[in-house]
Amino acid sequence: MSDTGAGEELGAQAARARALALLRIRSRATAVALLPAAVAVVLFAASAQGFVEGGGWDAVRWAVTACAVITLLVAVAVAVAVVRAEPAVSPTVPLSEKAAPDLYRLVRDLADRLDVPAPSAIALTPDCDSWLEDRTNPAADRAAKDAARRDPGGPGAGPGRRRVQAAPVLVIGSPFLWWMRVAELRAVLAPVVAGTGPSAHPDIAAARRFVRGLDGAVADAAAPAQGAVRKVLRLPHALIGRIARLLLRSCHSHASEMERGVAAAASTRAQAVDYGLRIVAQEQVGLAYAGWDRLLTRVALPAWRMGRWPSRLDAGVVSALTELSRRDRLADGFTSRLGERPACDLLEEPGAADEAASLLAARLFHGGPAQAGPGWSPVDWQQYPEEVVDRKWRTEAARLHRVLDDMGVPPAASAGALDTAGAAVPTLARVVEHLVAGNGSGEELAAGISAAVARDEAQAETAARNPQPVADGTTGSADGNSFNGSGGAANVNGSGSSGTSGGSASAGGDVLEFWGPDPLPLFPLQPPRTGTELLADHVAAMVCCAAVDTAGAAPGLDWLDGPTLLVDGERRSDLGTPVLSLVEDGDAGPLRSWLSSVGVRTDKPVRLA
Repeated sequence: MSDTGAGEELGAQAARARALALLRIRSRATAVALLPAAVAVVLFAASAQGFVEGGGWDAVRWAVTACAVITLLVAVAVAVAVVRAEPAVSPTVPLSEKAAPDLYRLVRDLADRLDVPAPSAIALTPDCDSWLEDRTNPAADRAAKDAARRDPGGPGAGPGRRRVQAAPVLVIGSPFLWWMRVAELRAVLAPVVAGTGPSAHPDIAAARRFVRGLDGAVADAAAPAQGAVRKVLRLPHALIGRIARLLLRSCHSHASEMERGVAAAASTRAQAVDYGLRIVAQEQVGLAYAGWDRLLTRVALPAWRMGRWPSRLDAGVVSALTELSRRDRLADGFTSRLGERPACDLLEEPGAADEAASLLAARLFHGGPAQAGPGWSPVDWQQYPEEVVDRKWRTEAARLHRVLDDMGVPPAASAGALDTAGAAVPTLARVVEHLVAGNGSGEELAAGISAAVARDEAQAETAARNPQPVADGTTGSADGNSFNGSGGAANVNGSGSSGTSGGSASAGGDVLEFWGPDPLPLFPLQPPRTGTELLADHVAAMVCCAAVDTAGAAPGLDWLDGPTLLVDGERRSDLGTPVLSLVEDGDAGPLRSWLSSVGVRTDKPVRLA
């Protein structure tokens, strides 16, 4: 036996041994639940044979019988809760074979080369990771039936199917499809697809179902209940949750070691396929992760806060990584790969898949609503500078002056006038003079900005939860498009004709409909900003507005830094330090020098949102 085969066999044996340990825990729990009933049966049999007589034995017999009945009822309740529990399922964008025939063909060919079962379906996730996910549970059954009604040709369709998938679902990070080449994607997916081999073992599959059921039962018991009556009715769930948590704690070490064994066996088996190329492709995984994180935090997050979601995030990561390659010598040479065939060519409608993954990213990382609406609409990269950057600057500048008005700050001496509404003329000089004055003016203004931002975000969240219908009775977007039922959504399931959010309606439905309109588990990209950080952002926005209105500057998009100011077509990235000097130290000298070099007039009124 070769070293590779020996290593794989050792990993598989270790995983099976841990799986058997988990099943023994399940058997012991069953034996403990049946023990009082067995004792009661023995006592009744002994009494019938005349071995135990007297009033004392009668009391013991009935007491044990009552204990057995209660134990069995609790055991049945726990078993039902574990079987019916809905394990955590990762929010993904499903890809039918009609929508990605070449990708399915690549995965099946890879499974054949590895001599393992092929994944039953493929889905996309807005993250730089790939994994196998078992969805053979009642929750997935119901989702598949709904998907089959919406898409008769999809993977969940067909009569007489009790389970949705017999094999796990292959979840692929959507940035990989756009940045990686086809050969690189195949090399990266090889260890993941190889995991279907150990997953098909009945002992490992049963152990995983047991652990997932316990985890789902614990989660169901921990769900909050509204109202006193419901809290009382959920008391049995609390008892079931405690028992399931105890069992889950005893399974923790065995489950972890089982998964390590499965991963080791899959990794060893995958060494026979594209091993040399995989070493090179892992560099692209790290680069894709860096570019994706930068794109989300610097570019997408400002748009999400403005109620707009970029509809081509995956295409944007290619631009971000290309820009990184241009600036960073460590990444030099990576763009030479772009002449090869990208993995996104394996999709029939890459734009539709990109749009669906982009909306899912907004819901996961920002908590956006499930559908487009008046305050939540898609934006293209070409529109980003005007629709996001300029609006962001002017909205923050307007909020800054609104807080100054509430604080009673007078207009700047150079302006010295009020507008028609009686408010101070919005000039940059007013902001600078107030922050230079000292006496805690910066701290007070930062607190006011923080409160105003919190109010605006609360209002936006309320509006998102209660969308206003448009004239035709549906929930519309700002530009008249609707993601739900559009061609862009349907094409991911292979049942539409348009690849944009403005496409014609089709029978496919929303690919994210499975997750419903309720908020998904939120994974914030950044911690909450402090008052000083918010004030610095608002002052910088005011400076940028003044530069656009008085010095001929323009809003722009930097793929690595997000919103940027363009002066004579060149990016100016040196504004942060002068603004921090003004906000934190009250020193306006560096900012005035910067304004003078750009030609900004601080006494001129600024157009606000």
